[in-house]
Amino acid sequence: MNLTFFRNKQYIWRDWIASYLFLLPALAFFSIFVAYPMLKGIYISFFSYTLRDFDFIGFDNYQHLFQDETFGKSMWNTMLIVLIAVPVVVIFSLYVAMMIYQKSEGIRSLFRGIFYLPAVSSVVSITVVWASIYHTNYGILNYLTSLFGMEPINWLGDTRTALLAIIAVLITTSVGQPIILYVASLGNIPKSYIEAAQMDRANSWQIFKNILWPMLMPTNLYIIVITTINTFQVFAIIQLLTSGGPMYATSTVMYGVYEQAFKLGNFGIAAAMGVILAIVIGAISFIQFKYLGSDVEY
Repeated sequence: MNLTFFRNKQYIWRDWIASYLFLLPALAFFSIFVAYPMLKGIYISFFSYTLRDFDFIGFDNYQHLFQDETFGKSMWNTMLIVLIAVPVVVIFSLYVAMMIYQKSEGIRSLFRGIFYLPAVSSVVSITVVWASIYHTNYGILNYLTSLFGMEPINWLGDTRTALLAIIAVLITTSVGQPIILYVASLGNIPKSYIEAAQMDRANSWQIFKNILWPMLMPTNLYIIVITTINTFQVFAIIQLLTSGGPMYATSTVMYGVYEQAFKLGNFGIAAAMGVILAIVIGAISFIQFKYLGSDVEY
């Protein structure tokens, strides 16, 4: 009996060691490139860290940010982008996925490829295309509006339109993956449920509300959380199209981190901005999991 016990314990230790050896590369990558920079960023946020000095100042960086109108404007722009872009991406992706799913396999594959193409394309190339579309003098958007007698609009240089122009670009680059996921999730819903509802004379809205939507909740949760996180971190589109202008109309917290660190050399303030952004993202993700994940089986 004792011999069997020791043999079982030996097998357990062998499996445990083997398991962690397989996990070691991923753990090493996470520790070096995620955990350490994150902890280092929190540490730096308590210092006046520039190219000239490195002095401990406590919470002064955070106090400075909460009193800074530019940071407040950047936070407001970031929240506005999230509040507009995330619902539009989710609703549009679900609508397109439901339309695609009703088509034949060949048509589904064609449209999935079309909508997923921006997701696998370079952000730089997509942004260059949109910059041409928005161009004041020869952009196709102003050409289309001129057909209705409208004057040319400086889409990226006007404070009234710049942020909406950025949101439009962001949406086009964000719908690809959700559409693919929704189409796959719709394929996993048993058709017998829908056929039974149709036999009971349920209309399309009732089928969607009582069958499709509840069974899509795991996918909804994933898409909403991931899209929210990605939207909070939007940077490349703003950097290439507006550089935060005009008059900070398109500046976001993520762009502010870049500006403070690599343009102004205020690494401590940039780190504090990153910490605040991480806290906001974590809090919103927690709320999303709490209220949207209640009906999801883990």
